[in-house]
Amino acid sequence: MAVGTQRLPWGYTWRSSQSFIIATATISLFSECFLFGFIVPILPYMLETRLHLDPSRTQTFTTTLLALYGVISLLTAPFIAHFADKTPSRKIPLLLCLAACSSGTILVASARAVWVLMAGQVLQSLASSAVWIVAFATLVDNVDGENKGKVTGTAMSIVGTGIFAGPMVSGILLELFGYWPAWSAALLLLSVDFFARLVMIDNRSAVPVSSDSNLDADVDADSNEHESQERTALLADQQSDTQTTAEGQKRDTNPESPRGFYSIMLRNPQIVASICNSLIMSTILASFDTTLPLHVRAVFGWGSLPVGLLFLGLNLPAIILGPAIGWTRDHLGLHWPTTIGWALTTPLLWLMAVPGEELPWGKLEKGGQGVFIGAIVGLGFAFALTRGAGSFQMMSVVHDLESKNPAIFGPYGGNSRLSSLTEVPFTVGMVLGPLLSGGFSELIGYYYMSCILAVASLLVTVSSWMYLTAGPGSKGGEERRLVGEDGNISS
Repeated sequence: MAVGTQRLPWGYTWRSSQSFIIATATISLFSECFLFGFIVPILPYMLETRLHLDPSRTQTFTTTLLALYGVISLLTAPFIAHFADKTPSRKIPLLLCLAACSSGTILVASARAVWVLMAGQVLQSLASSAVWIVAFATLVDNVDGENKGKVTGTAMSIVGTGIFAGPMVSGILLELFGYWPAWSAALLLLSVDFFARLVMIDNRSAVPVSSDSNLDADVDADSNEHESQERTALLADQQSDTQTTAEGQKRDTNPESPRGFYSIMLRNPQIVASICNSLIMSTILASFDTTLPLHVRAVFGWGSLPVGLLFLGLNLPAIILGPAIGWTRDHLGLHWPTTIGWALTTPLLWLMAVPGEELPWGKLEKGGQGVFIGAIVGLGFAFALTRGAGSFQMMSVVHDLESKNPAIFGPYGGNSRLSSLTEVPFTVGMVLGPLLSGGFSELIGYYYMSCILAVASLLVTVSSWMYLTAGPGSKGGEERRLVGEDGNISS
């Protein structure tokens, strides 16, 4: 009997390809980083010119809006991730999140009252948190084990540029072309993001199955029915012996275990070390946004162009070296590259603050600018080694657990909840960075603020040395000794 076969959608091969899905997820992650800082240069104009607030309240409202983003992310990320891991497809949640993010962005841009601005920021923050979680989970779903370091290294290097590109682009466009042309850049990026997601075919969804296959399955089932009846008597005697074992296996693979995903993960010292990596990395990066322009203007008299070049020096090494460092992580693991990166970051943070500071042994009068620029470029190379290390380690732990017990985190895995573990510390650091660095700079000065960051970097160096092992070792080495099949930490 002739049976028709469903046709694949137009462009199915490239629309569902691993490369296209990874590129789409990377665009989404970049967009969220871009939008986070995009509003900062525009806020003074919005608050003082459009909303007619007293300029003395600008700093307070700016801090409130940025803190609101982090608080909402912290409160909602675990719930968003929980439900995202219950869905078989990533595409529809991505589109819904983007629609909400676009609505929030338009609401913020068109606000003529403070309550409208706050409502738009709440909606945008909620949607951005969801976008990050689902997009990062999509990225993890489509990364091969052998190339995860190279792929994630390249992707996160691109994503990281959004932190600095957002405020830079909005500031330039606002100054040169005006308010709405500046916002058009954000809306254009969201449009590209939406189009890419609309075209994407999520390969987690079932590929159309031919009716022939279904028919063959029915025929096979009929032909085997008699044989299965004959086996029933023999199997009945064995059921009582195997029932206890089967129930034990069911308990092991039950996705709704009482402890749950976060209980398993947060008891793992590798995950805690990874969270510290992401938190301190984003805190340091965000602190540069707040303190660097004011510091170099006060010490060297530099304006916006030199500041822009300094930020380029911080980001360019990571962009160029991202694939190479990812390859290194795949072949050597995280242990040495990340530890070396943090070990270099510690003295460079201190050295960066030396020019212009009155120290017990004197003041650096000559060569101060060269020392500062050298420290900035050195930090760019050090950050290239440390960026994304926390996310990479978390991915390895989750994949290692799922390889030994595929149902430990549910039928669709735990990648959405994994992405919430990467998103929350990153976002909290982006909020803490400006708050702490700005406050410490005013209270104790730029030099001692940098020393505090250097001490934090030193602590992360130690934790990286002790616990970050992902890479070749994740397939059977130290990571398996640290974490059991059920997530328990082994001695």
